[in-house]
Amino acid sequence: MTPNSRFIILTWLLVNCINKSALAAKRLSYNGLAQTPQMGWDTYNAYALEYNETTITTNANALVQLGFRDLGYRVVIFDDAMTELNRSSDGSLVENASKFPSGLAQIADNLHRDGLQFGVYSSAGRFTCGGYPGSLGYEYTDATWWASLGADYLKYDNCYNEGLSGTPKLSQDRYAAMSNALNSTGRQITYSLCNWGDDKPWEWASTISNSARMSGDINDGFDMPTASCPCGPDEYYCQVPGHGCSVINILGKASHFVSKNQPGYWNDLDMLEVGNGGMDYDEYKLHFSMWAAIKSPLIMGNKLDQLSAQDFGILVNPAVLAISQDPAGSAIQRQLVRQVNDKDEYGFGELQVWSGELDNGDQVVAFLNIGNSSTTMEFSLVEVFGGIRTNKNAQKRWDLFDVWGNETVMSNEVATQILNGTLAAGDATGYYNATAMSWSQGLNQNNPLLFGTPVGTVQPGEMLSAEVPRHGIQMWRLREANMSSRKRDEV
Repeated sequence: MTPNSRFIILTWLLVNCINKSALAAKRLSYNGLAQTPQMGWDTYNAYALEYNETTITTNANALVQLGFRDLGYRVVIFDDAMTELNRSSDGSLVENASKFPSGLAQIADNLHRDGLQFGVYSSAGRFTCGGYPGSLGYEYTDATWWASLGADYLKYDNCYNEGLSGTPKLSQDRYAAMSNALNSTGRQITYSLCNWGDDKPWEWASTISNSARMSGDINDGFDMPTASCPCGPDEYYCQVPGHGCSVINILGKASHFVSKNQPGYWNDLDMLEVGNGGMDYDEYKLHFSMWAAIKSPLIMGNKLDQLSAQDFGILVNPAVLAISQDPAGSAIQRQLVRQVNDKDEYGFGELQVWSGELDNGDQVVAFLNIGNSSTTMEFSLVEVFGGIRTNKNAQKRWDLFDVWGNETVMSNEVATQILNGTLAAGDATGYYNATAMSWSQGLNQNNPLLFGTPVGTVQPGEMLSAEVPRHGIQMWRLREANMSSRKRDEV
């Protein structure tokens, strides 16, 4: 065998293995979609049912003009109240002409023209949560109607479900009916279950959908308990999921089954509240960072034309988004919780350490301070990587990149210029165009925006240490030190 033929065979084997890996990932997705967590914008948290065509147009334009679309925030979800209160005589849904005078099909065409996606909504019940016609028993009728309008995404709720819940099999059958209906249309439609964690969807939903909610509805609050969200953060399965659940409540529940994610299916922690005003800057940073690292879909629920510069800077952080859209789809895991006496007004006083692996062997480490005041958090690599001394990651030398470092976060001055239209997002320092170059390509080419700010190196056996603000987060990307040196040499 000649050297040239040997090279050809080895190249073929390598390409074939890569192609098989890509095909295997797509096979894990029941419909081939959502290979990374969905990103977009939803009407409900900011507008409830009081939205219309102008609302959609305003926020869709902002997705494009402010650079959100080219970061991957593409789906625009019409969350309830899309139709009239009654079906037509033939059983079809009837679009709400007073709210959408141009017609839903024309609005969908406009979204598609601008590189966005059209997201629709219904419930696996007799009615939607807003009292409009639900799709239980009308799955094929409604799926055909949405497909005819050009829908790309369905958020499917759990209200008025006629008592068809209480066991995983009952819920799986009810939601599978719509899954089959969507597939029958011949149109690619991402399918997002919004069943509030009812009947443990993390055990069955990956075979019929692209994501499923794992808790009750989110509230724009950090850790305040509410009577409407009856189960605490350590009760991972709640038979009455409720609503008004805080960020910390949802994180606590999610910590129990982060391994259920895979390319094509994601545990959904509910929408992002960044920009709605109920939390401070550090709390929103923690919220956004952990949703990204756990691989929840990143669906904004705010008024995009009213964002502050700080909130805009959070939502466009390229180093955090690169973690969210990492090809491996592996969720960060909680490694330890340490109680402290410095409790906040709601009785929370604990420090948490989370870590997880990324596609290229890099690691994500997050220190969470859920206490009442700023504190120095210090943990060994052994503790960071699960408390096992023989863990190979605890024995390595790591370069540290702060994903919220000064060289990574867009400045308020630049963000303000983008928001007021005096600077195009694509021309701004600190902005990354993931449409022009994907997240994985950018990482392979060592784009510094996707790593974070270099802040030093930690040796095997040493401690990771950071001053973490009240209700705040310190998150790093760790890259093996000899790998970082080799990559710098290649560049």
